[in-house]
Amino acid sequence: MPNMTKKKDLIAKVVSAEWKMFANVPNIGGKASCQEDYNTFEINRYSQVMSWSEATLDSYLNDLIEAEENGRNLVTEKYARMMQSTSPSEYAAIEHLIPRLDAEVLALIEKILEIVLKWEEMLAKKYPYILRRGRQIHSSDDTPFATSLEAYLRGELATYSPVTIRLYYEDVLRQKSENVNGSEVILQHMMKRYGFNSLEEANEKLKAGV
Repeated sequence: MPNMTKKKDLIAKVVSAEWKMFANVPNIGGKASCQEDYNTFEINRYSQVMSWSEATLDSYLNDLIEAEENGRNLVTEKYARMMQSTSPSEYAAIEHLIPRLDAEVLALIEKILEIVLKWEEMLAKKYPYILRRGRQIHSSDDTPFATSLEAYLRGELATYSPVTIRLYYEDVLRQKSENVNGSEVILQHMMKRYGFNSLEEANEKLKAGV
């Protein structure tokens, strides 16, 4: 039986390490308002990682610690990688500054995306009024002012170490084999943190404009 106290401790450490990086992402014109909103950040990031296995959380925490020790900000790198889809010409100018990924990692990222994007498409049909409040699903809809979930997730996965990406893929495959929509698990936890009793309730209230 999993040790929930240990898992919650790992999640708290991951979110804390990510927040430190997020709050220090360089931004033209100074800090953005979201960089001073820890509560929203904590809800969103906690929801993102709460379904991960302890092994994946532990490996990712090590990634964050090692990155900080080496002077790397993984959140900055994530946003930089998103520009490959949202601002290709600007990305071309900074691509040489971003660590290269090996073929195995690139292949795993695409395998993960194939599963997760299908989950998101299912959610969009099931809870359209919740999903329309978030990002577009596919990178074909990216613009310099709007980043899709596909581009966001591809950028984030690219910051994981090879060990973490393999463990995360195992988590996704496990959920798929158990007929669990991993994106729905994330969304359900997030909506409860925002005060809704269920996804159905959240969808109906958002539909009514409440």
